[in-house]
Amino acid sequence: MNAAFGLLSLLGIVCTTAVPTHAQESRERPDAKLVKKAKITLEKARETALNAVPGTVESEELEMEGKIPMRKKLVYSFDIRNAGGTLTEIWVGAKTGKIVHRSEEDAAAEAKEKAKDEKANRKNNKQNEKDEDR
Repeated sequence: MNAAFGLLSLLGIVCTTAVPTHAQESRERPDAKLVKKAKITLEKARETALNAVPGTVESEELEMEGKIPMRKKLVYSFDIRNAGGTLTEIWVGAKTGKIVHRSEEDAAAEAKEKAKDEKANRKNNKQNEKDEDR
């Protein structure tokens, strides 16, 4: 009985991890400090974003966003590609669950943001590794 349960559990894990619900370019481990500040879950924010812009989530992250440092907001940021190929960036407030920003990106803006995100992710990953070593 235990062997059968173990095998079924293993198959369940394989099935649930082998079939993604949406394509993702980036799924970095979020900063633990930011996660504690969020009032809504990533899943709820993703649902809100996809209701506003149907398509495929290419990247998602929890981050502080805004142009003025003292006015930055904690948001879940999603890059969603629609059926026509247009990439739309949506920010869902991590405290309110409301859409706080929406913009379509051209190829140049998309490449610039991708480079910026990769740099920020490397920095966050290094910080998380330091925190884990303590």
